[in-house]
Amino acid sequence: MITPLQRAIIVGSILGDGGIYTRGKYSKFDWIKQKKAHFYFKQSIQYADYVFWFYNQLKNLCPSGPKQRKDNGQWYFYTSSSEELMVVRKKFYSDDGKKIIPKDIDSILTDPLSLAVWYMDDGSLDYRVKSHYNYALSSNCFSLAENKKLSEVLYKNFGITASVQNPLCRGVRYPELYIGVAGRDKFIKTIRSYLLPCFRKKIPPFEL
Repeated sequence: MITPLQRAIIVGSILGDGGIYTRGKYSKFDWIKQKKAHFYFKQSIQYADYVFWFYNQLKNLCPSGPKQRKDNGQWYFYTSSSEELMVVRKKFYSDDGKKIIPKDIDSILTDPLSLAVWYMDDGSLDYRVKSHYNYALSSNCFSLAENKKLSEVLYKNFGITASVQNPLCRGVRYPELYIGVAGRDKFIKTIRSYLLPCFRKKIPPFEL
């Protein structure tokens, strides 16, 4: 059984780099016919500590420990398949297998740990000495409307003010959540205790 803590971690990672998948080779719509799904997580070698921390939180759900790819050095692990994880997948994936934001995300994204995992997975810090700093969450896999919904939930559930920006990436503009002067202090205060040492570069020097 998935504990509330494990669910919070998984939710944060689905918003970031993690994913829930079904096994076997099916067309993109066939996954909805399956009864079980598994969680899969990977990170580059510089964040190996994060992978092992993550695995230790979900250890009872996993058939084996983290492994390292020979081609690029990435560390990864996956859980066993379960009906519980299929329920979560159906929340966060459309019928064609694309990640989406659930309509009731305000009742799902409620734990600061989820927010911290999301930031460790897919967040960034723009820090310039004697100039400015801000945080960002790379939410570009979600639509503009979904990003606006996420910004509303950040304020509703955590009191964090965030806006939706559209930075240019390889010639294309993608939406992402920007946390500037109005929300940055509340944001780091909310997640700071959960951040692992390997993510020091995502924290301003004066917050270390």
